Amino acid sequence: MTRNDYSSRMTRNPSPELDLVPTASPGATVPSGVGLPRSPLLLTPAARKGMRHRMLLLRQAGVDRVQQLTGASSTDLKVWRHELQESALPDLLLQRGAGLAFARELPQGPLLYLLVRALRPRKIVETGVGPGYSTAWLLAALNDNGGGELVSIGPGPIAGRPSGVHDYSVGQFVHPSLRARWTLVLGNTEERVRQILNGGGPIDLFFYDNGPSADRARFELRTAWGSLSERAVLLAHHVDANPVWAEFCTAQGSAAQILDPGPPPMGAVSVRSGARF
Repeated sequence: MTRNDYSSRMTRNPSPELDLVPTASPGATVPSGVGLPRSPLLLTPAARKGMRHRMLLLRQAGVDRVQQLTGASSTDLKVWRHELQESALPDLLLQRGAGLAFARELPQGPLLYLLVRALRPRKIVETGVGPGYSTAWLLAALNDNGGGELVSIGPGPIAGRPSGVHDYSVGQFVHPSLRARWTLVLGNTEERVRQILNGGGPIDLFFYDNGPSADRARFELRTAWGSLSERAVLLAHHVDANPVWAEFCTAQGSAAQILDPGPPPMGAVSVRSGARF
């Protein structure tokens, strides 16, 4: 898909701006904004080009890890990487504010895209959603796969986030045309997480991005692991914030598994390669 194709599709299929309805179907639970969105910083053409280049600068070790986690072929990964280079999404994210405050995390979005293209998950759950940088990449991959849904729980804590991230509204980076497969749940409590994980069938991809609290990380990883499908992948962001990720992997008889070293580092483990926690 070319940049023009992607932009055209995004223009043709805007989703209505709706209030939050917790029991609605995916796409109907997404508010147009939570709080007052911050206006994106204006970038010079040279700066925009540099940010786009950084966003799409994938480490080969991360791509190899995606292949190990999912069993995807080298040919498919090459095709998807080419699609990334032609995608309009990086430019749309920059237009919506994904700029300097997110510079460290920019390359991890396309890596998430590759993982979802390869895994073809039917259901994704992410916790700690904020402006929605990772969310946008997950949804773009689901759209390009032609199936699947994403449930995001937020808003996420600001502790451990780069300066300025908290100035953006929840979901600000998610273009309306990406929201049809998205359910945004506001109420970031352990009980809400438990309800979502225990209802609606097995989860193929779980992404913990809910801040540096060791207790919260331990709760979510333990709870999510029991709700995953047999082919699922579990992700955790900022795994250097506490020892929980290392403990989690050790309990499965392996060293701490890393998808991308960052910073911030992102861990990943496949159910296929590990015992139940």
